[in-house]
Amino acid sequence: MLEADFLPVSGMQHMIYCPRQCGLIHVDREWEENRFTAEGRVLHERVDEGGEQEKSGVRHCYAMPLKSLSLGLFGVADCVEFHKIEKGIWHPVPVEYKRGKPKLIEADRVQLCAQAICLEEMLHTEITEGFLFYASPRRRETVPFDAALRELTRQTAMEYHSMMESGVLPKARYRKDRCDRCSLFDICQPKAKSARLWLQKRLSEDLT
Repeated sequence: MLEADFLPVSGMQHMIYCPRQCGLIHVDREWEENRFTAEGRVLHERVDEGGEQEKSGVRHCYAMPLKSLSLGLFGVADCVEFHKIEKGIWHPVPVEYKRGKPKLIEADRVQLCAQAICLEEMLHTEITEGFLFYASPRRRETVPFDAALRELTRQTAMEYHSMMESGVLPKARYRKDRCDRCSLFDICQPKAKSARLWLQKRLSEDLT
């Protein structure tokens, strides 16, 4: 895959959360900010500054560039911790910072797993787990990179590339737990589009 065809790793989270949201952001280049996105931006201001520091024998590298040839992704890790295994050998662990609380869906875990795959390819190592830090409970969630999560991550990357190549946005589907918090709600208008699709389907059924 040519590097010109690489996609932002952040889009992996969007693809799982809502493929249409991903399309609006990465195909149509739409963006609006609301309270939730603003809180997330503020949370990332420190890590986006970059730099390194060492705490208790762990090196913290902020805003570390990432790239994966197998997934066709590029981006920046919020933080990569390097844990000392033995003299001269350090093991990388990706850490992603999120506002709010842990989600039931796999969106954040897939994004983190994609970062781990980038690091594995870049550093020729194997990474078994990473961390998601949530600002609301102010605690870490350990994410094991098992076979199921890795497969979901690779499948999501394929669907992400397919959507970008086609340029076709997925249809709107209203889901209260996701749509009402989305900054692109007014642009997407999922309630109106979902209602129109439902009406068209009912009319079609009545005609047959």
